[in-house]
Amino acid sequence: MVEGSAALTGGGDVEARVNALLVGAIDMHCHSGPSVMPRMIDHIEALQEASEAGMRALLFKDHFYSATPVTELLTAHFGHLKVTMFSGVPLNDTSGGLNPYAVDHGLKLGARLVWMPTFSAANHIRHNRHGHLLPTSQPMKRPKMLTVVDEDGRIKDEVKEILDQIAEFDAVLSAGHLHISEIWPLFEEAKSRGVDRRLVQHPTYTIDATYADIRELTDGGAYIEHSLCMFIPESRFNYYPSDELRDVIDAGGTERTILGSDLGQIDNPTPVSGFRSVIRLCIELGFDDAQIRRLVGGNAASLLGLPS
Repeated sequence: MVEGSAALTGGGDVEARVNALLVGAIDMHCHSGPSVMPRMIDHIEALQEASEAGMRALLFKDHFYSATPVTELLTAHFGHLKVTMFSGVPLNDTSGGLNPYAVDHGLKLGARLVWMPTFSAANHIRHNRHGHLLPTSQPMKRPKMLTVVDEDGRIKDEVKEILDQIAEFDAVLSAGHLHISEIWPLFEEAKSRGVDRRLVQHPTYTIDATYADIRELTDGGAYIEHSLCMFIPESRFNYYPSDELRDVIDAGGTERTILGSDLGQIDNPTPVSGFRSVIRLCIELGFDDAQIRRLVGGNAASLLGLPS
C-alpha cells in the first residue's frame, strides 16, 4: 500500500503522482552549462525547468570551476522562481588541486559543498585509461593524478586544512571520485575534525564501493548519492539494470540515500526529465510516497541544512 495515498494504477494517475512527488525535489548533481564539456541545457534553463516542476533546489556541478558566483547572481535576479541554488568548490587542477585558498574563497562566497578531486583524481584517471579521460569540447591539459593520502597512506596536511575549513562553515564534504580505500581515512579524519556533512556520490561507479561499504558509510553518518542517469533506460549513461536501483537503495537505506540527476549533457534527458523517469522507476520498484520524497528531496535537504 502506498503510504499516505491509495495505490494508483491508471497511466494518468501515475503521471499525476509523479508530478506531485517531483514538487519539493532537490537535484544535487545538475550538470548544466556553460562548461568546457558539451551541455544541452544552461544554468538559467535548468533553473526555469526546475521552477516549472516545483522543485525546491538545485546544486550546479562543474568539474572545472565553481558555479558559486553564478548561483549568487541567479539568486539575486531569479529569486521569484523560488528555487534555492547552490554550488561548490571542485578540487581539480583548474582550481589548483587540493587548494585551501580556493576553498577559503568559495566558502566565503557562499559555496555549500567541497568536492575532493573528480576528473583529477588518480582513481578516476586509472579507471578511464582506455576511455575519454576528459570528454571536453576542445582538448585540455592532461590532469595530474591527485590523491588525499601520502605515500604512507596518511591524510595530507593540505587536506587536513581543507577539512577544518569545511567544518568551520558546516559545509558538505563530497568524496569526489576518490577510491573507496581513500574515502575511509578521509572520512575518519573529517569526522574527527568536526565535518558532520559527508557525501559519497555514485559509489558503485568508479569509486568501487561494495554494498557492505555503502551500509558501513551510512551507518557512520554519511549520505550516499546515486546518479539516477545510470539506472533510467533513456539515458546514454544507463550502465546498470533498472531494477538494480532497488538493491543500491536498500544497501544504504532510504533514510540516507539521495538520488541526483548527474544530467545536463548533450544527447541525454534534461535533469527534470530524468527525475520524472526515476520517480516512475521507484514507483515500479515498490517504494512508497514517503520513501520517494526522501530519496528525491528530503535527504538532500537534511544534508544541505535546509529547513524540513
